[in-house]
Amino acid sequence: MITAMAETKKLLIVAHNPSPNTQKLVEATLRGAMHEDIDGVIVKHIPPLQAAADDVLWADAIILGTTENFGYMSGALKDFFDRIYYPCLEHTEAMPFAAYIRAGLDGTGTKNAIGKITSGLKWKAVQESMILQGEYQPGFEEQCEELGMLMAASLESGII
Repeated sequence: MITAMAETKKLLIVAHNPSPNTQKLVEATLRGAMHEDIDGVIVKHIPPLQAAADDVLWADAIILGTTENFGYMSGALKDFFDRIYYPCLEHTEAMPFAAYIRAGLDGTGTKNAIGKITSGLKWKAVQESMILQGEYQPGFEEQCEELGMLMAASLESGII
């Protein structure tokens, strides 16, 4: 009897991490996505200023991470979107994605901006953008780890 091997899925994390606390969020997201029980997913983190359209085209799903800067996404994430938008527009429709926002304010401007761009790309949000609001809390890391794990497990199992 021949059994089909499951196709390895690819999860891209494009997250801006300009501070020690935002670095902890990226590490937590990676830790969750690379959980020992998930073996059918390749996970790659690329900072937004280094990520390119080819990286997005490589991926089966994306997690976006950004700080809230002046009520908007980080300039680095905006630059990423500016560079990948047209090269990916016709090729990544229905791309599953999730986002986390490290917000000093309320995060809604950032959430809305990400929503407008991803709607234009016709990407599919797998959950509401996660807003990590206010003073930094270690619980933010738990939320990011869970997000990474759920995205990778959903991708591996074919849910997304």
